[in-house]
Amino acid sequence: MRSPTGSAPAPPAGFRVPLVLLAGMNCTADLWSGCGLEDSITPTLDEPTVDGQVTALLDTLPGSFALAGLSLGAIVAMALCRQAPERVTSLCLMSTNAKAPTDAQRQGWLDWRDRLAAGETARDLQNDILGALLSGPALDRDPRLGERVLRMGDETGSARLDAQLRMQATRGDELAALPKLRMPVLVVSGTADAICPPQFHEDIAAAAPGARLASVNAGHLSPMERPEEVGRLLRSWLNA
Repeated sequence: MRSPTGSAPAPPAGFRVPLVLLAGMNCTADLWSGCGLEDSITPTLDEPTVDGQVTALLDTLPGSFALAGLSLGAIVAMALCRQAPERVTSLCLMSTNAKAPTDAQRQGWLDWRDRLAAGETARDLQNDILGALLSGPALDRDPRLGERVLRMGDETGSARLDAQLRMQATRGDELAALPKLRMPVLVVSGTADAICPPQFHEDIAAAAPGARLASVNAGHLSPMERPEEVGRLLRSWLNA
């Protein structure tokens, strides 16, 4: 998978425009491995504000593109579509929450920043929530999956995770802007997502005009648990 540097890549085979995939917090492009989307653009989220991240993406991405994001990546995707809807041909939102953060969430992000400053690693923090990121059945099917998720923390590193935690604190309410979207929208919910439960996605799909809601039997990181199924959903959405 490619980053948005240099010349714009050709769209994946069969797709009309480039596909941009935005991973979640403390995740890397390995999130999408096995989905059959190898020619996609996979930028790194490393700005300390949502608006700053949107600006960085708009400065480096092709003139028009399809956009899919998971968790924090989907929050950035919603903000980008709010600011520059003419750049996005279609939008997919996965494992996410369009509402403004709660006080408890803000405190949790501050606590994680304090733990990083005290010497804990991004892998340590990832390990603390591994049971929320992946469903129990997925870990039973493939014990190696947990190590892949922890390795994404290693690859993210403390400095980048700290920037992402700062970015989380600058989130706003994106739900109110969703009715203005005019591009096709796919919303993908994990039925066993303990972080962003199905109701969050039902709210998003209800707000975005003509949005399609799909469910996957998985936890928060559905592309890792069900890569082939998620890949089929994304290809169907892109080719619609």
